[in-house]
Order: sequence, then C-alpha cells, then structure tokens
Amino acid sequence: MEAFLVSAGVVALAEIGDKTQLLAFILAAKFRQPVPIVLGILVATLLNHAFAAAIGSWIIAQLGPDTLNWILGLLFVGMAIWTLIPDQFDEAQSGTGGDGAGVFSATLLAFFLAEMGDKTQVATAALAAQYQMFSAVVAGTTLGMMIANVPAVYLGERLANRIPARLVRGIAAAVFALIGSAVLLEASKNLVL
Repeated sequence: MEAFLVSAGVVALAEIGDKTQLLAFILAAKFRQPVPIVLGILVATLLNHAFAAAIGSWIIAQLGPDTLNWILGLLFVGMAIWTLIPDQFDEAQSGTGGDGAGVFSATLLAFFLAEMGDKTQVATAALAAQYQMFSAVVAGTTLGMMIANVPAVYLGERLANRIPARLVRGIAAAVFALIGSAVLLEASKNLVL
C-alpha cells in the first residue's frame, strides 16, 4: 500500500503545472469532449508508466537523454505546426473537435509522447526500482496523473464554449512550440562542439 500511496502522491504533486496538465487543458478546449480525453489520458498514462516501470531506464540509457530530448523537441514543434491546421469539420456547426475515437486517439498519442522522458516517467522508473512492486507503482502513478489532469480537462472544456476555436488552435500551437523549443534548448546545452 505504501508503494501505491507514495507513487500517487509524488506524481500528483509533480504534475501540477506540468506540460501534460497544460496539454489536458488545451485538448479539452480544442475538442470539447472530456470523456474521450480523460480515457485517452488514462490509457496513455497506463501504457507510458508501465513502459517506464518495466524498461524505461534501459531505453533512456541506450538513447541517452540528449537524443531523447532532440526527438521530443522536434515532435512538439511538429505538433505545434499540425495544431495550426484546422480540423476537417465545420467548427461553427459542431460543438466538438471530431468524433470520440479520433479525440481519444489524438489524446492517447499526445500524452504518451509528452510523457516520454518527463519527470513523472522518470519518477515512475525510480519508484518501481525502489519498491520493486510494478503493479502498485504503475497504479499509483496513474492515479496521480488522473488526480492532476482530470480537473484540467473539465475546466478546459467549460472554458472552450467561451473561446473561439481559432484562438484555441493558436494558443495550443504556441504552447506546443514553447515546449518543443524548451526541450530543444535543453538538448542544445549538452552539444559538444
């Protein structure tokens, strides 16, 4: 029980103000469908944290944190550009950003990628190594992610009805670009010239 509770608490606290919490808010404002977003966050977190607990440390050692940061930074910049492209639906007639399966898939992919190399993924790997209780750690870290992100989803969805979709796309693109730039800046500090 200690492994579960400590894992949940550590990740819930670490997630406050994290890029994935902001991502939850933005996805909710963009798609306006909280249930598939919450389910996407849940599945992405379970997959990502299970991966981290099982082999995350090995992968990071093989790629190295610098290579991982370059890949993640470029992915976020790509997501920023992609976000600027309007969805193929009539935003004026539709109150949502697509069908539930598409929203779920977009959330799953975005969260899974955003968590790669993130402090909560590293914390999950460390907690799994410390407690040697795979299931309790993954369940706890997943609960911590949900505690921090579900309120952000519902807040984002409520505010979305008051914000034009074009503005939401612009804000989302800016956030993705900032995250990508920050990750790339961090990676560039470690370049050997």
